[in-house]
Amino acid sequence: MSEIADILANSAFWVAVLRIATPLILGTLGVLLCERAGVLNLGIEGIMVAGAFTGWLAVYLGLPLWGGVAVAALTGAAFGLLHALLTVGLALSQHVSGLGITMLATALSYYGYRVSFPKVNTPPTVTPFAPMEWLPIPVLSQQSSLTLLALLLVPMVAYVLYRTPAGLALRMVGENPQAAEGQGVSVAATRTAGIMAGSALMGVAGSFLTLSAFNAFFFNMINGRGWICVALVVFASWRPGKALLGALLFAFFDALQLRLQQAGDAVLPYQLYLMLPYLLSILALVLVARKASYPQALMKPYRKGER
Repeated sequence: MSEIADILANSAFWVAVLRIATPLILGTLGVLLCERAGVLNLGIEGIMVAGAFTGWLAVYLGLPLWGGVAVAALTGAAFGLLHALLTVGLALSQHVSGLGITMLATALSYYGYRVSFPKVNTPPTVTPFAPMEWLPIPVLSQQSSLTLLALLLVPMVAYVLYRTPAGLALRMVGENPQAAEGQGVSVAATRTAGIMAGSALMGVAGSFLTLSAFNAFFFNMINGRGWICVALVVFASWRPGKALLGALLFAFFDALQLRLQQAGDAVLPYQLYLMLPYLLSILALVLVARKASYPQALMKPYRKGER
């Protein structure tokens, strides 16, 4: 117990928690927007890979860092449009489409990397975002501006969802598309916009890893973060504020297991430490998800004029 207390008392631990949570916050907000519109987007894992690669490659080729983030967002939005065409326009299976996009985006990213750097064994590097040392808050001052963006997006997304006509329309098409259509809302256009916006955030989540957390692109760097984001949306009951809490909770467990592994007197197998954040997150998910109120039209295709 004293070992854990020492870890929690160290400010570097909380810096790591926020850094680990950043791509989860962005990705979870992206999934939340898609699902609020009534569409499950299992393409997040591949979209994050594509965002990580294209954002990093754009900076490597000469664009500024924020230009790389914009490229990653556009890449995510493009895959989101493809997902919308398949699931909204053609009413195909959202599960199959999402998994297909994950495989397509991942394969295209890896292929693009191999074509761009055929004779490179060590991944080329870029200069990542610098820490915001001008901030007076110790934990935030050691983060990059992408982390600040992720934190600011939480109240912004909440405001748009609950305080604007666009947010009301998005929630309507995810709850009762027939009623939305009766009020003159285009279900197809609104769902497509929600999917593209959410997928753009997924792309930005991937770019954080190559432009902030690391300075290079390498295979398997997403490492299941996309699937964690899908689970965190359920934990959050499709609410942005709780999504932030869920991302921080998982990041806390993840950072804790890393510190416990590094402890010199650790006696448990390292696999148990690796399991810790997932086991505790599953437990929290089970306790919360039973009372979660999900969008009623989630994963239900809609065709105009149907009742």
